[in-house]
Amino acid sequence: MRALLVAGGVALAFNLLFTPVFIYLFKKWQWGQFIRVDGPQSHHVKHGTPTMGGIVIIIGSVLGYFVGKLVNGETPTVSALLVLFMMVGLGLVGFIDDFLKTHKKRNLGLGGWQKIAGQTVVAGVFALLSLQFPNENGETPATTHFSIVRDIYRTNFVVDGTQIAKIIGVTLFVVWIIFLVTSTSNGVNIADGLDGLATGASIMAIGSYGIISFWKFNQACGGIKALNTTNCYYTRDPLDLAVIAAAIVGALIGFLWFNTSPAQIFMGDTGSLGLGGALAALGILSRAELLLVLIGGLFVIVTGSVIIQRIYFKLTKGKRIFLMSPLHHHYELKGWAEITIVVRFWIIQGLCVALGVGIFYLEWLNR
Repeated sequence: MRALLVAGGVALAFNLLFTPVFIYLFKKWQWGQFIRVDGPQSHHVKHGTPTMGGIVIIIGSVLGYFVGKLVNGETPTVSALLVLFMMVGLGLVGFIDDFLKTHKKRNLGLGGWQKIAGQTVVAGVFALLSLQFPNENGETPATTHFSIVRDIYRTNFVVDGTQIAKIIGVTLFVVWIIFLVTSTSNGVNIADGLDGLATGASIMAIGSYGIISFWKFNQACGGIKALNTTNCYYTRDPLDLAVIAAAIVGALIGFLWFNTSPAQIFMGDTGSLGLGGALAALGILSRAELLLVLIGGLFVIVTGSVIIQRIYFKLTKGKRIFLMSPLHHHYELKGWAEITIVVRFWIIQGLCVALGVGIFYLEWLNR
């Protein structure tokens, strides 16, 4: 418990104290946001606002986690390091995209397929590493099963049999992880269009996985706190997953102080891709990845609005369902105030998170 509090507290304090320093530096280095010319007119006043704030979030999260472990006299676990690997790796992809935008002085960075390629490489390495490093009980950070609130053993990717069959199984697992990671990280990236929207939604989503991981730690199979042996969880390093989640949430809360409307700094793709990667990694390693559909409900909704808009546009040869996609821009063009959209979308995200965590708890009660 002490590691949780210290990790979150240190990350929060770092971002509250040092985000103004990064804002000053980014302004000095001219790392400002470039606004789409076809976007809402109200966004043009945001031109030049410092971006790449994801750097502050990532540094705060890493610092908070390691200080929390140090104060508790513990060594980092492989599961938490994998979450950090995913966050930093995808954050680097986002940083390259952001840097190209600021260098070219226009809203064009990496191409769509270039960004997908970077996400694929990071996710693929993560997937392979997550099947390594078994503990004394033979548990690896991830498993090759589908998982909703726990592993579903009937849908094992890796089948017993020949070496070729196992290779095929691992390959399918890697493809599945790449799909989850790219979908989640791009979902957070699409939601990052209004001041504080993606930050607040990420606090709820990542915080919920912290709660799930802490509960799984208390009810771990073989643990002294498990109420029974028929309703326990097999999860590698659940407490440390809660610690890293607490660190990220603390960093996000500190960042939100400056990112709320009117934003003094944007997280940029550095932050949105990194946070999406961390969220996906927490879902996978806590063995509750299919809950991402609910826990990341807002990200699913805004991404779905983009997909629906594009499909309808092509099928009808130019007609649109929404005034503009993603969905939050549609409501901007309808005349809603930005802060109204953000708060209402936060409420939607909160309901999605409550539903996801509620299903997790109900499954435990009913077993």
